[in-house]
Amino acid sequence: MKNFDLIIVGGGIMGAFHAYHATKLGKSVLILEKDNYPVSSTVRNFGQAVPSGSSGRWFDYGRRSLEIYQDIQSKFDISVRRNGTIYVASDDTEWTLANELFAIHQSKGYACNLLSKRQCLEQYPELKSEYVKGAIYYPNEVSIEPNLLIYKVLDYLQEQHKVAYKPNSTVIDCQEINGKAEVLTATKEKFSAEKVIICSGYVFNLLFPETYAKSGLIVSKLQMMQTVPMKNVSLKGNILTGLSIRRYESFEECPSCKNSTIPDHYTELKKWGIHILFKQAIDGSIIIGDSHEYAPVGKTDELGFDTKDYVNKLMLKEAERIVNFPVNQIARTWAGFYAQHPNEIFEHNISPNIHIFTGIGGKGMTTSAGYAEQNIRCLYC
Repeated sequence: MKNFDLIIVGGGIMGAFHAYHATKLGKSVLILEKDNYPVSSTVRNFGQAVPSGSSGRWFDYGRRSLEIYQDIQSKFDISVRRNGTIYVASDDTEWTLANELFAIHQSKGYACNLLSKRQCLEQYPELKSEYVKGAIYYPNEVSIEPNLLIYKVLDYLQEQHKVAYKPNSTVIDCQEINGKAEVLTATKEKFSAEKVIICSGYVFNLLFPETYAKSGLIVSKLQMMQTVPMKNVSLKGNILTGLSIRRYESFEECPSCKNSTIPDHYTELKKWGIHILFKQAIDGSIIIGDSHEYAPVGKTDELGFDTKDYVNKLMLKEAERIVNFPVNQIARTWAGFYAQHPNEIFEHNISPNIHIFTGIGGKGMTTSAGYAEQNIRCLYC
């Protein structure tokens, strides 16, 4: 039975960055991934790292994550592009919130600019003039390719940090015996370590199901779409819109947020948890979304594997109100899933040396790198 300092269960973004920070402390690390390669939350998203949308400690983790992404990118291509983020306000309420968040982030020394309607349209001519009131812009935020990032990060960890990585290794048992943590895979392989960290996303039925059943975790299902490559369109960075301003945590810090009302044309969109985002991939295609449906642990199957055509049509109708390129040229659609928790994340110690970290919600790509750094420090320092 091979021994390591740390075993990570789950090869997604959360598990990978716990491994990264542990190796920087000189720890030997094994990542066990149940699938042939990660296929869940980490790859079914927009590929945006936007600390501007987070608040509290998650804003700080997001800022640190940007630094970590850029540091790795300078040594190894993981698909990080510093193209910035824009939140486009479409009415007086959204514009007021954008101005208030600008003041908050300026006071925190976080780079941002307010763009007038004219400046916004000059920088983003794909936006419809009648939609734009103004915008808040974050020049240092990054885009990544969700279908590439985690695989490149895992390559980087193996090549330059000597992390051991074993895919197709479903962990079916984990227990602490005499101060050592031991894991067993479905293929009867056994490994031991001083510590085990479980970052298995929304997989609740393989390890410690009784713990997850009482955890308060829920799963969110998101619908997203991707257009055919559009070589004549140039959308720089992460494009978020008025519905994002009305949804994201950072804007809840704004004084006017409590008194804001929802326009009638947003009612059906809010019912499905829709806010409209755009992100252009390297090949020129554009990801559009997303929506949100929820189910608790034990009932996540009820969310279904399908995508609802009605919901996609709602999103495309709103997208047509915002941009002037043909959003209906859709090449594919999919459903993404992620776990989230009412207390921002689920952190639970099974024993002194077996730890669960999951339920980071939709902020995983933005904050996991910084959050994992703090976690590893707490565990080892």
